[in-house]
Amino acid sequence: MPYRNKFVPLQTEYFLNFESMKNQAKVLFISQEIDPYINETEMAMICRKLPQYVQEKGCEIRVFMPCYGHVNERRNQLHEVQRLSGLNVIINDNDHPLLIKVASIQSARVQVYFIDNDDFFRNKGIARDENQKPFDNNDERSIFFVRSVLETIKKLRWTPDIILCSGWISALAPMFIKRSYITDPFFAKAKVVYSIYKERLLTPLQPGVDDRMAFDFIEKTDYPEFTGQHHLTSDLLDHIAVRYADAVIAECETIPDEIMSYIKERELPFLEYGPVEQAGERQYKFFEQISPSFKCEDGV
Repeated sequence: MPYRNKFVPLQTEYFLNFESMKNQAKVLFISQEIDPYINETEMAMICRKLPQYVQEKGCEIRVFMPCYGHVNERRNQLHEVQRLSGLNVIINDNDHPLLIKVASIQSARVQVYFIDNDDFFRNKGIARDENQKPFDNNDERSIFFVRSVLETIKKLRWTPDIILCSGWISALAPMFIKRSYITDPFFAKAKVVYSIYKERLLTPLQPGVDDRMAFDFIEKTDYPEFTGQHHLTSDLLDHIAVRYADAVIAECETIPDEIMSYIKERELPFLEYGPVEQAGERQYKFFEQISPSFKCEDGV
């Protein structure tokens, strides 16, 4: 377009829209499962409805989940995002190529990014195979998923105000954010919220976890819960998540006593369990309380 040495006044509506975009709160959802891609659990339903509710309130969102082998890619119209794919995530000196796919939940107008890799998500199942045998690399699958999400957010050049981690596979995200990414401008001011669900994990923890966990500024003393353990459990992961989270949400009626005591010890903002159908409203109001930059349609 040729340069015009002439002032052309813009419409007032443009400035209003621009200001609105600047003030939009940004919420990153790191989710274990989302309906309709995984549609058998309460977690999947909440992780489907909450982003829609937050987006309809005027916030900007990004939603991520793993591309498990039993996600029907053809029916759900997943397609690769080539500009985001191609990164290699190094775990224990092994390169794992990252593939990013995307699909839309049309009825909710919500776009979902999928983290994919044949080493971790080729087989069907979230934590167990078709014979209900736990995968022996669930810790590594969690590490890959979490780091892939965070690196993709950097590639998108998107700065979240709130990061909501849902499910055991997201439980290491608070530690990585607060230890490895805390000086990164994309994450430095984000409030990290961890949701505890009733689904529990019990899977073998293979030797060499320190090598798999190794990353920038991550030290063995940062995850003492792993010391001497032979099984990876929800209690262990919840404890690590609570250690680094800024707030905790209960999406189950009963939380293990040790975890609840640790939440109180750390004096974290805590949202008690409530009706599933009210999850969107409850969590939205909770976000307003914990993030000073959370200014959406109803928040000032």
